Amino acid sequence: MKKGFTLVEIMIVVALVAILIAIAIPNVLGVKRSGNISQAKSELAALQAALESYYMSTGAYPAALNDLTSATPNIIGTTLPTDPFVSGVDYGYNLSPSTVYFVVWSAGTGGSASASINDSGSVSESDSSCIFISSGDRDTTP
Repeated sequence: MKKGFTLVEIMIVVALVAILIAIAIPNVLGVKRSGNISQAKSELAALQAALESYYMSTGAYPAALNDLTSATPNIIGTTLPTDPFVSGVDYGYNLSPSTVYFVVWSAGTGGSASASINDSGSVSESDSSCIFISSGDRDTTP
């Protein structure tokens, strides 16, 4: 009598492993998405604090986020955080036409969202996956 596994037994084990992988992959991707959302929200809050500090020091918001890295006194360090949803891309930044309000945004889970702000401080998002923070408002989604 030969010892070993039959082809049917091996196929059952392979099928069970495939089912377990199919269950685990969506959960892992969901955790990564949640982690990116949390990272974006915390980095946007840090940028908001840096922008407010810059405003207190100079009396105006910077024309570009990169101006924060060369501010005196140093507010945020020499490099800015990048958007976790789009590799190597900085967070977006806009001033209102009167430069009284700002909005900083992440491209969000869709990877292409943007935001703008008007002179009354109202933020307009290009799509629902946008994550933003402004001088007067904070996004509560996604």
